[in-house]
Amino acid sequence: MLATAVTIASSLIVVALVLNLFRLLRGPGLPDRALALDTMYINSVALIVLYGIDSQSRLYFEAAMLIALIGFVSTVAVAKYITRGDIIE
Repeated sequence: MLATAVTIASSLIVVALVLNLFRLLRGPGLPDRALALDTMYINSVALIVLYGIDSQSRLYFEAAMLIALIGFVSTVAVAKYITRGDIIE
């Protein structure tokens, strides 16, 4: 039962990643592309966590946490660039 749920959830997240890639490539503006990239890293974290559940390994949860932290910092940097024009003052 768990394997079926993980497979279905993984398939739906892959579909979401493809749709995010479409928005990233075709987005009308920089904020839309930044939001698509932000959503892509969140979906990739979810995919890694699902793989960790499926393989029953704690290593994947640590990798997902690391990617989430890097994604948060990069989102803050992109938001600062969009609003101010530079990242470091």
